[in-house]
Amino acid sequence: MPEQEDRQKFVYDFTEGNKDLKDLLGGKGANLAEMTNLGLPVPPGFTITTEACKVYLDSGSEPKALCAEVSAHLDALERRMGKRLGQADDPLLVSVRSGAKFSMPGMMDTVLNIGLSDESVAGLAAQAGDERFAWDSYRRLIQMFGKTVLDVDGDLFESALEDAKHAKGAATDVDLDAADLEQLVARFKEIVAKETGRDFPQEPREQMDLAVRAVFDSWNTERAKLYRRQERIPGDLGTAVNICSMVFGNLGPDSGTGVAFTRDPASGQQGVYGDYLQNAQGEDVVAGIRNTVPLAELEALDKASYDQLMQIMETLETHYKDLCDIEFTIERGRLWMLQTRVGKRTAGAAFRIATQLVDQGLIDEAEALQRVNGAQLAQLMFPRFDEEGTGGGKGARLLGRGIAASPGAAVGKAVFDSYTAVKWSRSGEKVILIRRETNPDDLNGMIAAEAILTSRGGKTSHAAVVARGMGKTCVCGAEELEVDTKRRRMTTPGGTVIEEGDTVSIDGSSGKVYLGEVPVVPSPVVEYFEGRMHAGADDADDLVKAVHRIMAYADRMRRLRVRANADNAEDASRARRFGAQGIGLCRTEHMFLGERRELVEHLILADTEAEREEALGALLPLQKADFIELFESMDGLPVTVRLLDPPLHEFLPDITELSVRVALAESRKDHNENDLRLLQAVHKLHEQNPMLGLRGVRLGLVIPGLFTMQVRAIAEAAAARIEAKGDPRAEIMIPLVGTVQELEIVREDAERVLAEVRQATGADLKLALGTMIELPRAALTAGQIAEAAEFFSFGTNDLTQTVWGFSRDDVEASFFTAYLEKGIFGVSPFETIDQDGVGTLVRDAVQAGRATRPDLKLGVCGEHGGDPDSVHFFHEVGLDYVSCSPFRIPVARLEAGRAAAKSKGSDSR
Repeated sequence: MPEQEDRQKFVYDFTEGNKDLKDLLGGKGANLAEMTNLGLPVPPGFTITTEACKVYLDSGSEPKALCAEVSAHLDALERRMGKRLGQADDPLLVSVRSGAKFSMPGMMDTVLNIGLSDESVAGLAAQAGDERFAWDSYRRLIQMFGKTVLDVDGDLFESALEDAKHAKGAATDVDLDAADLEQLVARFKEIVAKETGRDFPQEPREQMDLAVRAVFDSWNTERAKLYRRQERIPGDLGTAVNICSMVFGNLGPDSGTGVAFTRDPASGQQGVYGDYLQNAQGEDVVAGIRNTVPLAELEALDKASYDQLMQIMETLETHYKDLCDIEFTIERGRLWMLQTRVGKRTAGAAFRIATQLVDQGLIDEAEALQRVNGAQLAQLMFPRFDEEGTGGGKGARLLGRGIAASPGAAVGKAVFDSYTAVKWSRSGEKVILIRRETNPDDLNGMIAAEAILTSRGGKTSHAAVVARGMGKTCVCGAEELEVDTKRRRMTTPGGTVIEEGDTVSIDGSSGKVYLGEVPVVPSPVVEYFEGRMHAGADDADDLVKAVHRIMAYADRMRRLRVRANADNAEDASRARRFGAQGIGLCRTEHMFLGERRELVEHLILADTEAEREEALGALLPLQKADFIELFESMDGLPVTVRLLDPPLHEFLPDITELSVRVALAESRKDHNENDLRLLQAVHKLHEQNPMLGLRGVRLGLVIPGLFTMQVRAIAEAAAARIEAKGDPRAEIMIPLVGTVQELEIVREDAERVLAEVRQATGADLKLALGTMIELPRAALTAGQIAEAAEFFSFGTNDLTQTVWGFSRDDVEASFFTAYLEKGIFGVSPFETIDQDGVGTLVRDAVQAGRATRPDLKLGVCGEHGGDPDSVHFFHEVGLDYVSCSPFRIPVARLEAGRAAAKSKGSDSR
């Protein structure tokens, strides 16, 4: 490792990198380099690579070569700027900022004004001709450095700042003069000395080195790890560190700082979007501590800078071919670009922007698919508030309105801190987190909450950016609502008080906040999939039009077909409207519930063959009628029917309930022969581990006539549909096969029944026979099983349970949370397929099965069939189709198209 370190380059000047080096320079460093290459006004600086961070995190110390490399780049920067870091009479000041490959807003650390000291603050004042500016910059350094680097409680600084404003009678920190700020610096230094046992460091290089280490350390803070788990960002990437010469937005009214978007990140609409704050530094905007003005107002304040910014925004969007998020500072009328990145956006904005960029000729249809994802589509399918149900005495009252920062409709109980949000959420309560402004320490509460409401900040505040990234509903800057976090209440201008625990409703699309529960209506996107709204209609929603176009792209692009898990005609019809191309799983056990349970009891209690035949004979016409309805609703499309799978005891009364009933009857000398027989049957069928007991194919082999009855019902239903001029395409699936011999026996019986029905009806029945691969042995012997199967359907729910040795119902409630928190799982293997374990078995079974039978049809019918990441895996391993619940079919269609487009390398960003 030391030799490798010696050969590595750990520091890159902004002139040396480009946007494709995000792995090495992080997103911020790579994009600063790219803007420098484009000739845009970027303050000079350099980037310490993620590789240096990895060495630090692994070993506890920086690479040996790093200090010398940083010194060389700092010397070059000082020569270019004509002044030294912290120089007494004219100090060079720098910012030290984190910047990982993937954007993690507010999760890691930043320190501005590095280089200021008791000695150089006077030099800065003299050079700027502004004593107030110098002391303001110094107090900001001590505050940020104290909190970030020295781990001082940030509330101590905030409290001292509030005391200073109160003593002055000032409304904001801008109203404090140079003398006030000089006193505040002294107070801040006292806080540092008291809390850390050392004076605030006066040596500029020590400040910079300590700040760099703090940024490295911030990669592994609890909030950063939590964010990575939430966003599924790998934990071993590390962060880069960007050291950039300072430009100042707090030099007076001709200076300021802002954040701009090349399109509205909330809606996707084109226009001028962003926030600007006069006489401020960048962190003031993101923190949301002072309310900003809309970016458009900059034109009246500084038209030259505004016009230049508009040109740069157009340049960046054309260059990146996407929505860009830009941070900038104006220093005495001169514009500087501090950051750009492909901007986070809401789900609706993602779909609109993707189609807009296609229309502009910047991207093609295949690449448009990479700009959206299934999780975003699922968000768009959630219900929204019924605007007509928010007034008129219908239980909800408008409290106020803020900035619509992240759309959606959310209802929950008001809470005023993250701890309570998490605690109540874990108890099953839906909560709305209400804060003056959020900061990175609120991440736990933001994840737990249904929505976030803040009284400060704008569309680029911490709350807004993080909420959009997580797909959470968010309203920011509701200034008229007074939030009192200490007393846990919110007050409206009219005097209405909302206490903790009161129900509130938040509309992230309009910015409206209501007291009480607002009724919801179906999403227009769901109405479109249901066929009740047409994308081509004149009054069609522009979002629906965008979704329609993206879905058309996906359907043209995808190779995987998408089927539905459906057990009745109603679900099947809905699935077909949603775009299903057949049924991949019909669970026949669901047809034995309700009034039919008694017929199953008769089958279980049958002592003689005649009684068994009678019970099966009663079930046959009911099953047949079910299948006729199902085949009719899916006419012309494949319908895979799984024969009975669960243990029979699930159709019998609960053993405790039945035992009590029998005991009470005996105490009354009122013997019920049927209950006694049922109790005996329940005891006989009772198993310690039913999931691995008498179920699936084993039922068909042990209980004569059960599977043949079902096969006959399927065949006769298909024959009836053929007679009615229909086109049934039934497939019979035998569950839980572990060895080919089981399948061969059931197949032989099934073929005999099919022949009998063909002869009796004269119908040309063509029913495929296959099996579920849901046991490790089945996957390992797939080549043998394929000799007797025309198709495989991977039952990844049970396959995951048997591979991991998990009982899903037990482990998810007991230790899964701990496993996720400890990083053993990045995500539950029941949500997204475990590619290394379960996935390897699937891949090997696909190869072995097709080696035996090249035309073997392959699908998946577990819940993973609708999971976006899993769909990509199934595309990669060569399955023919995925099957999922009806509501997830659009998501699976989209992800199947994205998987196909991605395999062709269509994303150019």
